[in-house]
Amino acid sequence: MDVRFTQMLCMLCLVTTVRAFSQETFKEMLLKQLGLSEVPKLHKRDLVDLVIPDYVKNKYISMLKRQRVKRRALPSLAGILRGIPSNAGEILYTDTATRQNLVFDMEGRIPKNSEVTMAELKLFKKPLDRAILPAKQSHRSVSNARVSVYWVQRQHDGTNRTSLIDSRLVPLRDSGWKNFDVTQAVHYWLQNNRQEPMLLEVWIEGERIGSYASEMAKAVRFTSQDPKDKALSKPELVLYTLDLEDYGGPGDCKEEVTTRKSTCCRQKHYVNFNKLAWTQTWIIEPAGYQAYQCQGGCLQPPSLLQRFGYGQRSCTAVETAPLPVMYLIKRGNRTEVEAAEFPNMIVKKCSCVTDG
Repeated sequence: MDVRFTQMLCMLCLVTTVRAFSQETFKEMLLKQLGLSEVPKLHKRDLVDLVIPDYVKNKYISMLKRQRVKRRALPSLAGILRGIPSNAGEILYTDTATRQNLVFDMEGRIPKNSEVTMAELKLFKKPLDRAILPAKQSHRSVSNARVSVYWVQRQHDGTNRTSLIDSRLVPLRDSGWKNFDVTQAVHYWLQNNRQEPMLLEVWIEGERIGSYASEMAKAVRFTSQDPKDKALSKPELVLYTLDLEDYGGPGDCKEEVTTRKSTCCRQKHYVNFNKLAWTQTWIIEPAGYQAYQCQGGCLQPPSLLQRFGYGQRSCTAVETAPLPVMYLIKRGNRTEVEAAEFPNMIVKKCSCVTDG
């Protein structure tokens, strides 16, 4: 082969190609997945008295847990956060559920240039007080209570928006520490207001529909953050972090990509459903998610090679993951809740790919 031609093969230039994840692209992907031509026209009245069926909630939770199984290893423990002693430990009672509010001060708890790979909420379940159990009925026996953890976001109008984070069945007659995966709640907090503490809400409900199961669930007690609760085993938030200096994920951008000399990498790109007008009433869960996007440039072949059919190389996603979504759908005059996995919504890996 001619030496000059060989040299030309090595004289590759760097050009910048950006694969941005636009709102319009996201909308098109959702509509295509659902077989819809436009976003359903929903109104606030469609949300009044809306009930999420248990089978839909369980389906959504199972999809979330499938993703968590694939989470990478946890090399370091950032710390254990104690709750802020205040009236936030108050336990509220309703006809359908017992709710417990938790507050965690996050300031300075997450090291700089690190990533939270996992967060666990640890709750200590007190021994069952049989004196408060309802009288045994002729119904089916009840062995568990449904315990769900929600992230709470304070809105500008003074109201709260809650997002389901984790849910599991807890044996009624069991006691001791119970762990819940609240990684997504920490990610929500990081993307929203880092100045305020993180708020969580624990719901304790019957394992199935019915007043007897609901009454049995009210006997479940966790220690609280209230100073009046003298129990030593207070609620804890355990953070596991990854030092990006030593363990940065392959192909992830180390800083914001702003120059034409940047090489292809995966850039953080958070999609906040609360700030998109067309998703505020349509998407119930999640509140938002880290979509990522591919940015930067790739080495290009010289023009001579392009004449032989060797195409341009561009920075694009070569590995993606689905996003579990809980959303509303209109069927005639009825508004129903559905849960589904939308493919290719999360960029897992970027690489330089030859067009065509």
